[in-house]
Amino acid sequence: MSSLYPSLEDMQVHKMVQAQQNVFVNQMTAQQQQKPFHGLQSSLYAPKPISSTQNVQPMASAPELYPGLTDFMGLELSSDEIALNMPEYMQNAVLPIGSMAQSGTMIAPLSHQTVGLQRAQVTHGIREVIVCKGTDKKIGLRVKDINNGIFITLVCKDSPAALVKLRFGDQILQINGENVAGFSMDKVHKIFKKCPKNDITMVIRDRPFERTVTMHKDSTGHIGFQFNNGKIVSIVKNSSAARNGLLIEHQLLEVNGQNVVGMKDKHITEIILDNKEQVITVTIIPSFIYDHMMKKIPMSFIRGSMDHSIPDV
Repeated sequence: MSSLYPSLEDMQVHKMVQAQQNVFVNQMTAQQQQKPFHGLQSSLYAPKPISSTQNVQPMASAPELYPGLTDFMGLELSSDEIALNMPEYMQNAVLPIGSMAQSGTMIAPLSHQTVGLQRAQVTHGIREVIVCKGTDKKIGLRVKDINNGIFITLVCKDSPAALVKLRFGDQILQINGENVAGFSMDKVHKIFKKCPKNDITMVIRDRPFERTVTMHKDSTGHIGFQFNNGKIVSIVKNSSAARNGLLIEHQLLEVNGQNVVGMKDKHITEIILDNKEQVITVTIIPSFIYDHMMKKIPMSFIRGSMDHSIPDV
């Protein structure tokens, strides 16, 4: 189960929202605590009814602790510009529980609501999938045995395995009711070859070696880390990557849910920089596990076969 606030920036936004709420709550409480003198309940202290003809002055709205998006850093952002370029920041956007939608305050949505995190979600849960072989009599995946477990190392694009949303790093627990713990890679591949064409049932644990890290771009569009051949090699000090606990010696597997295994670094960089969202979620795995999983698999084969499509939410 993913965390409700998966980035440090989200926690800070949440605290600001709570602080702003407390101002309104305290003001409402202060108004309600105007009790009669000595607790007398005479008509002298009873509230007077307001007639339909009486002029009622609207209550002045409480001051906001934090500037609205239109006032942020002095930028001239009209409502039309926000609606056109950043619709998720409009007042009618879906806001987190506890946000002040009714107060007219525009609160930036938290990262757990972004499409990228929904695509990249790692649950570590168990699910059952039923797959059929394609016209080539294959289901379109390769596996690797690690620590008595069987893990998916390749999902071919447009294959039956891709259609049932199998992903790199998923662990196969059963095939047609047979436990595969302790099996070798070759034995599992032979099982798939002998399986009937239709109704191949697999029990899958969702990516036990992987985790996601959610980060926010800075004013230059960067999130604060460098990588080489998909491997994270350095973290920029005081960047969002550093604040949210991204580590070196980890391999990039996904960016906002899109598989980048086998992609060249310049293509991965383009995916990060060209993404219009300010929030980026990466899925990573320790490099020593990744290297073991990819051992003896030609990178040219990975680049030409791996499913790099953007998953549906």
